Amino acid sequence: MSTSERPAPSTLSDLAARGVVLVDGGMGTLLQDMGLDDGGSGELWNLDRPDAVRDAHRAYAESGARVLTTNTFGGTRPRLEMHGLGDMVHQLNEAGARLARKEADRVGALVAGDVGPTGELLFPLGTLDAEAATALFVEQIQGLVAGGIDLVLVETMSDAAEAEAAVEAAHRVAPGLPVVVTFSFDTNLHTMMGVDPATAVTRMAAAGVDAVGANCGRGPGEMEAIAAAMVAARDALPEPGLLLVAQSNAGLPQVVGDHFEYDATPDDMATHAVALRDLGVDLVGACCGSTPGHVAAMSQAFGASPA
Repeated sequence: MSTSERPAPSTLSDLAARGVVLVDGGMGTLLQDMGLDDGGSGELWNLDRPDAVRDAHRAYAESGARVLTTNTFGGTRPRLEMHGLGDMVHQLNEAGARLARKEADRVGALVAGDVGPTGELLFPLGTLDAEAATALFVEQIQGLVAGGIDLVLVETMSDAAEAEAAVEAAHRVAPGLPVVVTFSFDTNLHTMMGVDPATAVTRMAAAGVDAVGANCGRGPGEMEAIAAAMVAARDALPEPGLLLVAQSNAGLPQVVGDHFEYDATPDDMATHAVALRDLGVDLVGACCGSTPGHVAAMSQAFGASPA
């Protein structure tokens, strides 16, 4: 089918109205397989090795993903300064969005501008205040919007206040774009900063997000328990319409020779995806350790054919 025959859905809600939405999987896993050094800046590849980044997006698109996530997880100024790239925030984020945009347009997918934690602690545990955090996120999101994203994805959050700062930034920079926030509940079904799934739902709903959920974590089993708690919290909200998201790691990492491999197979993730759909989750994807093979199996489990 030609690109002209694949019009992109106009909004995230349009896509969700058609049924469960398949989101892509881990980017870091693929880039490391392509040669990214452990601890290196994946975001720099948006300029230095754009073909590799685009290949990763293409692989997920062809596996059936209909939301492609930009290679910009560490794209805030504090994270880039760790690699001496603090003055390239706009450039790296815009480039990352443009690479995902090219592949998304081939299959009628949406582009999620990926925004990760700053790595700084907010007051009172740290010195960063909410307005300064918002300014950092504004800077990153401006680059993503310039590159043509369809929605803002704030992911792997631990601190609800930092998530709220990122949401505020998205609303300032791109008031017309949907905002999705996911937390990592990897400490006894809480985030590292003590946020539980129900609190995440209620606080993000109050912040005006379009979707909230969980990513990363300790594997499919725990993700299903988190998703169930989030569904219950959503059902208790006074206003309907909030979408839920779940993107589990592909199990847990195991030492195999001189490297780590995650222990959930594509079939495991396919079974997990159906369980999430049946719970009432609207957007389902994968996270660390996942590959296009995992996403293809999830797509097939939903009864879809990869592009």
